[in-house]
Amino acid sequence: MIGAAALFSTGGAAIKGTDFSGVRGALEVAAWRSGVAAAVVALVMPSARRGWTWRTWAVGAAYAATVVLFVLANKQTTSANAIFLQSAAPLYVLLAGVFLLHERARLADVGVMVVLLAGLALCVTGTGGAVDTAPDPALGNMFALASGVTWAATLLGLRWLARGGASNGAGAAVIVGNLLAFAVAVPFALPPSGDGKDWALILYLGIAQIAIAYLLLTAAVRVVAAFEVSLLLLVEPALNPVWSWVFLDETPGAVTIAGGVLILGATAVKVWADARRGTVTAVEEAARAAPP
Repeated sequence: MIGAAALFSTGGAAIKGTDFSGVRGALEVAAWRSGVAAAVVALVMPSARRGWTWRTWAVGAAYAATVVLFVLANKQTTSANAIFLQSAAPLYVLLAGVFLLHERARLADVGVMVVLLAGLALCVTGTGGAVDTAPDPALGNMFALASGVTWAATLLGLRWLARGGASNGAGAAVIVGNLLAFAVAVPFALPPSGDGKDWALILYLGIAQIAIAYLLLTAAVRVVAAFEVSLLLLVEPALNPVWSWVFLDETPGAVTIAGGVLILGATAVKVWADARRGTVTAVEEAARAAPP
């Protein structure tokens, strides 16, 4: 589980490490990364290639939007902002329960919402100026906020698939989502460009950062409780900015770090509280899905 989270966490630094620049460059990375990932996951997980329904495609579409937006965010803002703003997905899940599903919000959930909102505000307002690894932080933050919404939709969709009896729902959604992301982004990636380093990083992103990490994750969830998996997955957003700092000398501001601590802390408390009540929420469905 730690291995899976560690591999997932390298996405931001590896995406930034490619020399593809601008929005078009980000779409190039998104296209080839997802194409490689879809092929590898489909090859090594035969069960995830079967039983696709319209629900699979619907959830896959939400996942596709997430992976593309995640790449776009990382190319424009800091890794810390990209991952922390996306990690606020539990806020949107809670809001969807209240306003779309008309569920009654518990006092504890309201407290989690307030902390998550505070964390979001700190991440957005604490963004520094443009630097080489984050040329347009404001635009990147918008992409990251949108990816949080689509990741929340993905988590809700995975719960929906599970309730519909789809035993291979998460694996199928990962394949379909990456196929859709490839199909949407590949027109911007032709003809192929980049040098050997760029393609080595793209292969790493598709094979290791998504496919191998997802295989480790699926192996872990068979023997590790969902509560523990959900908490261990928080290693991913915690480590993500570290790799960009180590390899690219990208240093997030103290305000951004504070916002990230609030977001990850509130998520951990939410998972712990749900586990004590014996309920499985959309947040815990992340234990069976591949983070973007």
